[in-house]
Amino acid sequence: MTQKLHDLGQSLWLDHIRRDLVSSGRLKHYIAELSVTGLTSNPSVFDCAIRNSSVYDGAICKKLKEEKLGEELYFDLALEDLSLAADLLRPIYDQTDGVDGWVSLEVSPLLTHDADSIIAAAAELYARGQRPNFFIKIPGTKEGLPAVEEAIFTGLPVNVTLLYSREHYLTAAEAYIRGIERRITAGLKPNVGSVASLCVNCWDAAVKERVPEALHNQLGIAMAKRTYKASRELARSPRWKRAYNAGARPLRLLWAKTEAMDPEVSDVHYVNALAAPLTVSTLSERTLLALVDHGDIGKSILMDGGDCEALLIRFAQAGIDIDAMAAELQNEEAASAVNSWLELMMGIASKSAALTQNQW
Repeated sequence: MTQKLHDLGQSLWLDHIRRDLVSSGRLKHYIAELSVTGLTSNPSVFDCAIRNSSVYDGAICKKLKEEKLGEELYFDLALEDLSLAADLLRPIYDQTDGVDGWVSLEVSPLLTHDADSIIAAAAELYARGQRPNFFIKIPGTKEGLPAVEEAIFTGLPVNVTLLYSREHYLTAAEAYIRGIERRITAGLKPNVGSVASLCVNCWDAAVKERVPEALHNQLGIAMAKRTYKASRELARSPRWKRAYNAGARPLRLLWAKTEAMDPEVSDVHYVNALAAPLTVSTLSERTLLALVDHGDIGKSILMDGGDCEALLIRFAQAGIDIDAMAAELQNEEAASAVNSWLELMMGIASKSAALTQNQW
């Protein structure tokens, strides 16, 4: 089933990284046998691994001896893991000339509302990664979009996150193309890699108690289809064709948060429904294995979005204000990311204290 999606033109990226994923050989297996061609990281996974296992104990002890704490310690650990993953994926990056084979690392969520700090942090992390197939995650918020444009202009590959709607995608695409056009004007190569990550499952969780049962678990897919249509229309526009003619590449859509949250639907509900060429689908390890076991991929998303607009009308009739909810979801996720980050820092501090005590 994973090969079917690959043949369709959709990339499968694992939305998971921790040290034993690489050291155990599982990631290598997923790349070789399950068509995994990229990877994204999540601080929450690190937090769980640090708190609830000994996977990072040895590395943390080493960092403590180097007097590293908090964010500095975390980024050291994350960069070490992602560098190993990037090296495993490097043959795919080379073979596809940079279309695939990426890993992603996000800047501190504490910087979400400070464009200058985001740009500085993104540049530093990319330089420290020392790998061409490193995406730096930058939020597609009002403050983050100028950082996206500047990062692209400087040649820094970007994964634009916190996007929830067609309009969010279009603003991210505008920031991307401005950065590319500035590179063309400056005589620089315009083939800077980037993806735009659209969150999917949050929509259905947010409206479940507000809409009839017949509409359950359909809004996220409808929003994705609407956004896919917009991305295909944008790719055919004269402005983007001029950029392609100069050597630029399309801004690929990435389906983020594809794990089914409602036990009433299949655990591959979103993955099955969002097959589409020129897109990336990110999967948790559990969802990847479920896809292999019982995925049922039908037809790919229609370029015109299929029935998405008719379905969205039904949600509007049920009282759902899509635009207002998109803004609300983006704000909530930005705040949640900050909370998760603070919990991660607390987890690192707690584990550091425990390891230091044990050494004595």
